[in-house]
Order: sequence, then structure tokens, then C-alpha cells
Amino acid sequence: MSGPAGIGMTSDRTRGRMVEALRKGGIRDERVLAAMLEIPRHLFVEAGIASRAYEDTPLPIGHGQTISSPTIVALMTQLLLEKSLPAKVLEIGTGCGYQTAVLAKLVKEVYTLERIAPLMDKARRNLRDLRVYNVRFKHADGHRGYPEGGPYDGILCAATASHVPAALKEQLAVGGRLVIPVGTDDQRLHVIERTAAGFTEDKREPVRFVPLLPGIA
Repeated sequence: MSGPAGIGMTSDRTRGRMVEALRKGGIRDERVLAAMLEIPRHLFVEAGIASRAYEDTPLPIGHGQTISSPTIVALMTQLLLEKSLPAKVLEIGTGCGYQTAVLAKLVKEVYTLERIAPLMDKARRNLRDLRVYNVRFKHADGHRGYPEGGPYDGILCAATASHVPAALKEQLAVGGRLVIPVGTDDQRLHVIERTAAGFTEDKREPVRFVPLLPGIA
């Protein structure tokens, strides 16, 4: 297994237990599970809470943001890959870079946006330390997407929106898929697909995410 190995609660064995729990919890895509088995999640959180990195819970990463729980990372990635393996993916909300790293293990190109500059810098360092080089970063408002890199075979948004931003839909390639939490008090994952005739939208599991805020910080 490649990548840094820890000791105790951050060991390969602990990561293996996390993956087995995901499998028992209903994650079926072995490609997603293999990526999460390989990536050392404890390196993406502060040292003081590294022992909690493999718990199935979101954890604070500073600036009012969180790293999503392993189940949510696995579920959203599985939904993105449900029909086909995308070659180029856009991620909205880089955060600490953990979801970015999972995507980078699975697809050829990842473009990722983060509105909070210190978080983007932290994510860039995390991925560089793991020798992940197929990711392009941009400090930007996620509502606008990353049009110069599009169109995308897949878009994954790690913050909840009151509605699906039109710019993200327009940056999907025909046959592409957008996975995004939508709602305020009652949030659900929405899966939007672009067809030759337009868009389809399907509501999926209830979730809880931080809001997709406008502007940059």
C-alpha cells in the first residue's frame, strides 16, 4: 500500500476497519473503497484530533468548515461514478483536500475550487505531500464553477446550496453528472444528469453540509 503509514489509531489496520464499516453500511463501489483504503485520512486533520480521523463523523478543519464523514465522502463519490467513470471532474469546496485526494485516485483530471484561501493552501500542501499531481486548484466562488476547465464529466459539490447553480449545470458535459446537496433545514443529495435533451434531477439521501457561500475569503 502506498502513502504514509501511521501508528496506533492512524495505522493501515485502522483504515481497513473504516473501509469494512463503509462496506457493511452499504457502499458497494470497490473502486471507491480501494481509494479510501489507500489515502491516510489522519493527515488531513489537525494532529490533536488525528486519533478521531477514522470515526464516521465530520471533523472541524478550521474557518468554520469540516471534513465530511467517511460515509458521506464514499456515498457522494459512489453516486458520481454510478453510471460511468468520469475522466474530468470538478469539485466545489476543496476544504482540507481529502475528498479531492479520493477523486484524484479515481479519475484522470480533478479541478477543485475553494473560496477560503488558507484552506486551499492547506489542501495544496496535503496533496503535494502525498504526491498527488493531477489536481488543479482555484481560489474562487463555487457558485460560478470553473468554466475555463470545462466541460466536466462529473461535478461534486461539498456544500449545500439553496438551489442548483445554473453555472454548474452548464459546465456539465452531455452525459455528465452533478452531485450536490440542496436545501437549508431539509438537505438532500441531488443527482443532476445532462442529456442531449436537457437535464434530469433525482433526489437522494438526506445529508447535513455547511452552506455554499458566495464570494471569496
